[in-house]
Amino acid sequence: MPIMPLVSIVIPCYNRAWILKEAIESVLSQKFHDFELIVVDDGSTDETHELLKSYDQIRTIRQEHRGVSAARNAGIVHANGELIAFLDSDDIWLPEKLSAQVAFYEKHPAALICQTEEIWLRNGTRANPKNRHKKRSGMIFEDSLELCLISPSAVMMRRSLFDEVGLYDESMPSCEDYDLWLRTTCRFPVYLIATPLVIKRGGHEDQLSRSPGLDRFRIYALHKILESPPKGGLSEAQYAAAIDVLSKKCAIYAAGCSKRGRTDEANYYLELKKRFKLSS
Repeated sequence: MPIMPLVSIVIPCYNRAWILKEAIESVLSQKFHDFELIVVDDGSTDETHELLKSYDQIRTIRQEHRGVSAARNAGIVHANGELIAFLDSDDIWLPEKLSAQVAFYEKHPAALICQTEEIWLRNGTRANPKNRHKKRSGMIFEDSLELCLISPSAVMMRRSLFDEVGLYDESMPSCEDYDLWLRTTCRFPVYLIATPLVIKRGGHEDQLSRSPGLDRFRIYALHKILESPPKGGLSEAQYAAAIDVLSKKCAIYAAGCSKRGRTDEANYYLELKKRFKLSS
């Protein structure tokens, strides 16, 4: 019977041959070696397939283009490790990243999810995150309502976490991580290793976080967790905080829709805001 790796690393990619090699090399250069690397090619039409064929140390899953949620889910389903880590194809890890998180889990066997600090680069220049992006450790649901405070490239979780909270929502083209983290942070603490061990690179044109109208998907995720019985498993304080953020986001998004002449869409979000305000 083959010995299973302790850690499974999942890199989802779509037409990222121009930068994917650096992500892969940063994994293969880790000081911790008990891992498998799974690259999920989400229907790329560039040179990604040829690049992946040049490696014999990785497992490749190729699927039709279905989006990053489906790609991450495919990696999770095929993973053999007790611990699962993600790396976005445009980010890179520092060599101590895996060893630091594995050591954390050895000291904290009850922990289900942890992340490291990260260094931000925008078009190759170091950027300082604003205070609202500051990562915190512990029960961070309320802090995570406005925007994501968990980075996919920095996180590592026990695979049993997905049994508790489910997989990524494949109907969401963006903010799929926001949705998963809401389902996670309302129930479990997210621990922070305060050392920056990830280089998060942004500013390129194909970055999903640059897509317009992202709050529409955050509203969807909030709506979903608020309507999941009973109250999404939220405490009274969490439920009230989620309604407050939903109401604010609905008002702002509706105003934008009205400004652009999308009256029916604006009315939908105003009605959604009203419904949850009344039910609270």
